[in-house]
Amino acid sequence: MRVFITGASGHIGSAVVPALISGDHEVIGLARSEASAAAIEAAGGRALRGDLDDLEGLRAAARAADGVIHLAYKHEAMVTGDYLGAAEDDLRVVRALGEALTDSGKPFVGIAGTLALAVPGRRDRPGTEHDTVESGPRIDAENFVIGLAEHGVRSSVVRLSPLVHSSLDHHGFTPMLIEIAATTGVSGYLGDGANRWPAVHTLDAARLIQLALERAPAGSRLHGVADEGVPFREIAEVIGQRVNVPVEPIAPEEAMAHFGFLGRVVGLDDATANAITRELLDWEPVHPGLIEDMKAGHYFAGR
Repeated sequence: MRVFITGASGHIGSAVVPALISGDHEVIGLARSEASAAAIEAAGGRALRGDLDDLEGLRAAARAADGVIHLAYKHEAMVTGDYLGAAEDDLRVVRALGEALTDSGKPFVGIAGTLALAVPGRRDRPGTEHDTVESGPRIDAENFVIGLAEHGVRSSVVRLSPLVHSSLDHHGFTPMLIEIAATTGVSGYLGDGANRWPAVHTLDAARLIQLALERAPAGSRLHGVADEGVPFREIAEVIGQRVNVPVEPIAPEEAMAHFGFLGRVVGLDDATANAITRELLDWEPVHPGLIEDMKAGHYFAGR
């Protein structure tokens, strides 16, 4: 299959590209810089220079491909506070890609996050693949991709855990939390820290994305989750031990000051199940869980 991928040189894309190539797929990766293009080509793919603002270029690339995986996102805008702008741009991208694939029968794999299912306080059960949210930032893009199943596209969405971890992860939420602890001198959590976050190893997530491309039924919501819910305080304790700072609760009114943009979500309970995904695609996470991976030390090298 000739696969067009946005975000091919990023954290998750750097695992997806070699996985696809080992599965005898041809990969064309969107590259917005010479460095990105070099990384894609070094992994065995072919680079297509462009960016997420070139909607006509994205449409052309999607039409020329046998399948599309959309991994890219304007994370820089999100981190600097333009969360809504980043989400709006992402919705424009998925609409452009979806328009190009309409009535083609081709697969289109989009990415979302399990945190969209989380609500303040405790939930009486883990979130499942059947749970949906009517609308909202990033949710609108997820729902649009799923809706393409009604327009001749074998569309699916992989909802990724907020913590996608491995030695390939240099800019995700795990290194962000480590940097916050190192900078502030406190590894923090909200409340009693019993709220849970799911996690998945990058290589397990890449395998799931490959399976979604190859055989997910149209309209599938899938959960990129291995650890269904790690207590946030346990995450903070590992960070505190490795960075050698105290582990302390942060007052709710101080969450944004301490955690930055992550202050909106660190207190959410996001326990998330994966049983439907595992059964549907015969997907089985095999790589280390979050705590084991953090204790391996690669996140703290040089500290």
